[in-house]
Amino acid sequence: MTPSILTRGIEAANAAGRIALIPFITAGFPAPGKFRGILRDLDESGADIIEVGVPFSDPVADGPVVEEASRRALSAGIGLRGILEELAEDKDRRRAPLVLMGYYNPFLQYGLSRFARDAAEAGVSGCIVPDLPLDEDAPMRAALGETGSALIPLIGVNTGLERMRAYAGVAAGYVYLVSVLGVTGERAAFSAELAAAFTRAQSVFSLPLAVGFGFSRPEQLDAVPFRPQAVVFGSSLLRFLDEGGSAADFMKRWKGR
Repeated sequence: MTPSILTRGIEAANAAGRIALIPFITAGFPAPGKFRGILRDLDESGADIIEVGVPFSDPVADGPVVEEASRRALSAGIGLRGILEELAEDKDRRRAPLVLMGYYNPFLQYGLSRFARDAAEAGVSGCIVPDLPLDEDAPMRAALGETGSALIPLIGVNTGLERMRAYAGVAAGYVYLVSVLGVTGERAAFSAELAAAFTRAQSVFSLPLAVGFGFSRPEQLDAVPFRPQAVVFGSSLLRFLDEGGSAADFMKRWKGR
């Protein structure tokens, strides 16, 4: 099987001696007229993959910053159809592949097959669905597979070996290791459980491991006793943008890691 463009992007960064950078930005944030420019800046400033959050009214895995971004986007009328249409308009200008991160209901209501086709046409290479467990994800995995897109697994610090092995049998793109038991957001420190979970995951998965939920500064990577293949940062980026900072300035902090 040909490796996913997501896998290849992370492996290319690692071959160049650095950790792949995966910024997360909520669609339509900080305002609908600014989102496209921010996405373009992230792409031009070294993002290897960009995760785009689909706003949802009941985000069970999101911390206060991402939840507020989602609320504001919904208030501005941002929905899945409009997101895909906007992403499609800039598809040929982007270098970094996109991953949509959202909850299952909007995808299901859109129609899984139709969503997979429209997403692929918009340049989306994968999806992360926090509320869709492995035992129930076959329909979405199959729909995405028809277009060559990946359903990226989320594993946590409490995920055991057998569960990881079950994910490894169907995983594609990369594996997202959630660094804490809890919601998204910035963290001052990480528990020893994270290192143990990373070691377990390395023994099971052949795909790159991306670590997220809590990383806000590149210096935090020096505080964990392992080197992930990729790092995801979202809440700190959203906060920086909302305070008037630029995506390019934020990305400068992370270059060369």
